[in-house]
Parts: sequence; C-alpha cells; structure tokens
Amino acid sequence: MDQRPALRLVGVSRTYGTPENPVHALRNATLTLAPATFTAVMGPSGSGKSTLLHCAAGLDQPSGGEVFIDGTPLTHGTETAMTKFRRSRVGFVFQQFNLLPTLTVWQNTTLPLRLAGKKIDDTFVREVLVRTGLGDRLDHRPPELSGGQQQRVAIARALVARPHLIFADEPTGALDTHTASEVLALLADAVHVLGQTVVMVTHDPVAAAYADSVVFLADGRIVDHLHRPSAKDVAELMTHLGARRHTIAAGE
Repeated sequence: MDQRPALRLVGVSRTYGTPENPVHALRNATLTLAPATFTAVMGPSGSGKSTLLHCAAGLDQPSGGEVFIDGTPLTHGTETAMTKFRRSRVGFVFQQFNLLPTLTVWQNTTLPLRLAGKKIDDTFVREVLVRTGLGDRLDHRPPELSGGQQQRVAIARALVARPHLIFADEPTGALDTHTASEVLALLADAVHVLGQTVVMVTHDPVAAAYADSVVFLADGRIVDHLHRPSAKDVAELMTHLGARRHTIAAGE
C-alpha cells in the first residue's frame, strides 16, 4: 500500500505587495497529511487560511517553499501540466457552489469529466449522486434546488472524478445548521468510506469538530494542532488566538 503523504508543504510562504511594502500572507508553513484523513484549517480573519488552501491546491504559486501532492511537486512544470495534474488528483468544494444554472444536476456533476475528456462511469456517478441525496434530482437545474442541495451537487462533482485530495473552502458558510451538518457528514464519508483526503477551511468550531485534526494559523504561521477535538476545544483555542492577536496588534 502506498504510504506517501497525500499532501506535504515544506516551508511554504506567500508574500504579496512590493518589496518596500510586503504583505506576508503565509510564513514558512510546513505540514504533512496522511491519506484518507480529514483536516480542518482554522484561524482568525486574515490569518492565511485561504492562502494556505490555494497554495496547497496549486491555485496560487508560493513565494517560497514546495508543495507535494502524492509525492509530486506542484511548484514545477508548465501551467498546462499543472492544470492537467490538478484535474486528475484534486477536487474543489467552495462556499459559492459554482454550478452552471442551465445544466442539470447530472450535467453539472459530470462537467469536469467531460472537460478533461474522461470516460464517464454512469454507474459510479449515479452511486455518488444517490449517496449525496440527489438520486431523485438528476434532471433538476440549480434554480430548482435549495442551497444545501446545490452544495451537495458541488460535492458530488468533486467526488466523481475520484480525486486523491478534496479542498473545501468554507463549504458550509452559506448553509443553515441542519444542512451544514449533512454536508459535513458527506465530506467525512468521502474520507472514511471512499478513502479520499479532505482539507477544509472553516471558521466554525462545530464544523471543525467533524475533522480528524485541526490546524490553526495566526498571522500566516501554523501555530497549533488539535487531534479529534470537540467543538468546545476548538472554540477555546480560537478565542485564545484571537485574544493574542489583539494583544500583539495593541503593541503590548
């Protein structure tokens, strides 16, 4: 069995702005995630959560350091090669569902496969759609679906490509509590049933508690980890990080 890390960041930094006025969004982040794990990424606003996710997923180029997915470096090669690699290994779920309103659930779900020129396994696609609670919505279009159902389509779309890694950026941010719990359970199933690896940015301690582990950022740095935490554990550490940040900002 392949024991390579699903994701590895080695000294990854991301700086924006000019040399005279740099903005250090991510500072020397080093992280290793095993296959078939569910990791939440948390931190105060502006701590670098989304920057970490975008660099890890190959959507943004680090200013320094290296990113490896399944042992393959993301920081080398042409943009065309990297796009092809992402399509074959990586799935994305975002707060904005990014569905095409004129396409049906089935068509939205299979669109990335068609764009990549891949053969569509109808049986597997149907299985994923049933698993995500959309088995009776195959011919519906996004305007005919609730927000929770649209997010389920986004998750199904990520799953049908059988990616090794799924990156989710605030996937429950626009959902009510009940629907959010159902969506989080689907992501957990992707890990524990389908063997995929999920990395999720969230601001919600309850959402983070669905993960196997939580990585905390502050001011662009990875500052703490929790393994199988409760929502209370996460909330307490987030409160501590927020208080520490305010203290630093005040110059105390």
